[in-house]
Amino acid sequence: MELKEIQEGLARILVPKAERIYDSPVFYNPKMSLNRDISVFALKVLKPRTVLDALSATGIRGIRYALETPAEEIWLNDINPHAFRLILKNIELNFGIEGKYIGEKRVRFDGEKPMIANLDDANRLMAEKFRYFDFLDLDPFGSPVEFLDTSLRSVRRNGVLAVTATDTGVLCGAYRQACLRKYLSIPIRGELCHEAGLRILVATIARYAAKYDLGIEVLLAYYRDHYFRVFLRMESGARVADRSLKRLGYLWQDKDGKFEYSEEFLPGKLGAHGPMWLGPLKDDEFVEKMLQEAKDHPLASRKTLPFLELILEELDLPFYYETHAIARRHGIQVGKLSALMERLREEGFKATRTHFSPTAIKTDAPFDVVLEAMKRRN
Repeated sequence: MELKEIQEGLARILVPKAERIYDSPVFYNPKMSLNRDISVFALKVLKPRTVLDALSATGIRGIRYALETPAEEIWLNDINPHAFRLILKNIELNFGIEGKYIGEKRVRFDGEKPMIANLDDANRLMAEKFRYFDFLDLDPFGSPVEFLDTSLRSVRRNGVLAVTATDTGVLCGAYRQACLRKYLSIPIRGELCHEAGLRILVATIARYAAKYDLGIEVLLAYYRDHYFRVFLRMESGARVADRSLKRLGYLWQDKDGKFEYSEEFLPGKLGAHGPMWLGPLKDDEFVEKMLQEAKDHPLASRKTLPFLELILEELDLPFYYETHAIARRHGIQVGKLSALMERLREEGFKATRTHFSPTAIKTDAPFDVVLEAMKRRN
């Protein structure tokens, strides 16, 4: 396996040379640097003691956690022997220390912070380390569903579970039956699919967590490029689990583009999409602290800071108005988003941009008001 060295954050990482990332014996995606940046800032705010990067590949995520966050003990795991050997090389490259085998498939590095590299199935490791990790990171290729049960038993109560899902085609309705199988939810296609897909992912984790008397607090959930990403604090107790389940509900959208949603256990009428999470997608104080960490970081991706600023300013309520889709349906022209938001604010409503789409707004104004405000431009 031919390697090259790259720099991301404070880490120097050996990655495979390959024309296409999917042809490599060890997976590395440079487009996920923003994902890893945001995860680093989350750990700097949360200050966990024990951290697991359950699906490490090159080890870049876990090594950045060791270099750039206050985490005290970091575990890096992968089932691929090529990845395991590369993780060992990358730890040695960044910390200048040799590891010591503490089992046939486990190597411990005793530097300033203990690091443990593990060669095994992630589910087996998480089952072994019951209620051990303060922060547990799942960043799989595709759906995270097969890892949810063991991750929820491995993360400490009141710990944080971070989950990536890259099966956006499934969660966004391109593969309806797959979404039913994996997430037990009916997805929606069209302009609302990205937020609905993210909310289906959160709802699925909430249902899994409730089995263990765990509720969820959404610290941050977002959509970017080809993936969804969530940071959830696991709150202990049957009552908080029940409270989380009460935030699940359904979405409807008619042919004119008007949508409605309702928090309920079963849908009250036909044509429902869900169940999905209808609660908050962020904790503003948490995001503010992450944004400050991003401002102070010398090597953060140039896209990370404006992305966090956009999320912080975004109105946190379910769903948005995609102006291009509305204009297309109603035969009107699209004006400037800033002018539309100003018209809505003049009428006493809140309105912001949204990270889900550069041509959409979030507002507490009803659909008819938004439509009339758009028509006034024409």
